[in-house]
Amino acid sequence: MFSEERREKILEVLKNEGRVLAKELSDALQVSIDSIRRDLSTLEDKGLVKRTHGGAIPVTEVKKGPAAPAKRYTEGSDHENAIAKEAAKWIQAGDTLFIGGASIHYVLLKYLPDVSLTVVTNSLKIADALRERENIDLYVIGGKVKNSGNMTDALATQLVSKYSFDLSFATGGGISERGISTATPEAAAFMKAVGAVSRKSIGLFPHYKIGVNAFANVGPVSNLEVIITDEEAQRDDLAAIEQQGVNVLIAGTEKSHSKKES
Repeated sequence: MFSEERREKILEVLKNEGRVLAKELSDALQVSIDSIRRDLSTLEDKGLVKRTHGGAIPVTEVKKGPAAPAKRYTEGSDHENAIAKEAAKWIQAGDTLFIGGASIHYVLLKYLPDVSLTVVTNSLKIADALRERENIDLYVIGGKVKNSGNMTDALATQLVSKYSFDLSFATGGGISERGISTATPEAAAFMKAVGAVSRKSIGLFPHYKIGVNAFANVGPVSNLEVIITDEEAQRDDLAAIEQQGVNVLIAGTEKSHSKKES
């Protein structure tokens, strides 16, 4: 197979899987891992992929902005549901929570325990989904409303510093041994302010965000109590994160549990 044919195959796998791993490509295409790395570098130079530790992701996943609310706030993927379900186990009666406006935060709502809680959010969508729950005292952080319905401007960052949270649920564009990162400096500043007033911060990061460095750094991974991801996360990436002193939990999907039982 010529190099151009390999690269076309890599792009095809990337389109279908959402991520490629150099070791798996090396085995599948029967070439050295160095050849695969050169292919990935060439594709990155052409603006077709974004290199990550151990592989690559589609460049559109890094450059595009947040999805439209109708597409962003859904029932969630199997991986998102597994992570959200695991995250909800950390919540106790009487807790004050900060829940942001990412898609995985919306998935988390269905797993909130039916106990007395206080929830603070910077998302109109999250607030609307929670406003009729009698067991929840709901507060909304103010600021300039983005198209997504979220508020992360300087006013929102200032207001959030006046609260204290038992738990906050952090996510973003990516996480690696270099730290937590997100798409914009204003979102990074807001996330950093939330973490500063949280007794515990739980990281919610599906596999395609592991080993990824987005544009704006939020802070070190050691700021998190634990990172929850799914079974498709690359083990080398997780090991590099664990070396920074943070625990990683792997959340299994319903499908994976069924396979183990059968």
